Amino acid sequence: MGETKIRVAIAPIGWTNDDLPELGGEISFEQCVSEMALAGFVGSEVGNKYPKDPAVLNKALKLRGLTICNAWFSSFLTTKPYEEVEKAFITHRDFLYAVGARVIGAAEQGHSIQGLDKPVFDAKPVFTGEEWKRLCEGLNRLGKLAAEKGMQLTYHHHMGTGVQTAAEIDRLMENTDPDGLGLLYDTGHLVFSAEDHIAVLKKWIKRIRHVHLKDMRPPIREEAVKGKWSFLRAVKSGVFTVPGDGSVDFVPVFNELKAAGYEGWWVVEAEQDPAKANPLEYAILARSYIREKAGL
Repeated sequence: MGETKIRVAIAPIGWTNDDLPELGGEISFEQCVSEMALAGFVGSEVGNKYPKDPAVLNKALKLRGLTICNAWFSSFLTTKPYEEVEKAFITHRDFLYAVGARVIGAAEQGHSIQGLDKPVFDAKPVFTGEEWKRLCEGLNRLGKLAAEKGMQLTYHHHMGTGVQTAAEIDRLMENTDPDGLGLLYDTGHLVFSAEDHIAVLKKWIKRIRHVHLKDMRPPIREEAVKGKWSFLRAVKSGVFTVPGDGSVDFVPVFNELKAAGYEGWWVVEAEQDPAKANPLEYAILARSYIREKAGL
């Protein structure tokens, strides 16, 4: 595989945060995508300010040389009837297809505390055996629906949810269809969860079909653990940052992915308060770091 098979994108969450609308509330969609392009990125994920009409969104992206690569899907397979989740998924799938994305990033939100004022570690949900069964069977079915459009369903492990730890990622991967469900590998969530992100990368390299590059600031994580902070409080306090600005050495990550022949998107996805971390400045920092360390 040539390195050109990897494309570099950035998520809008550094400009405006879907979980914390007050962060970047004043920043427009147009400013966000213009600064992405100015920083040197060619792809974007979808944020809540993005136009819902595919024609309007596609025009705005084309003007700036950007492509939509993925968008978050909240599944509730452990807590809602499958049919309800499927209906929402098909709507989401069809919108993404219309704006050029071929990856769907799902995260199970049944029992999730990521948006609640609860300690992100102490109150973390743990699925029952029956919930695991519903989750894995449901994801297999959704994966087939994605494949109908030539799309790839990936699973986004996330802090404050039932699939956060390396052991939980293992259980999910071991009990789902390798063709129908890929892994959305996120460095920041693994490091925040105190997991070995390189071990997870090596173990599931053949299942990784989308990548989120997120760095972390350990002193803030330590405060979050000691103070029993919620996930959103940690985010607002700056626990995450872009590659090149935190504690994670991304060179081994880049090398493992390239050596394995990874094809697809690398997405800088680092939620911060834009009033404290200028989005354009940090986007340029991240893009320069990836160019320097990965040659991309």
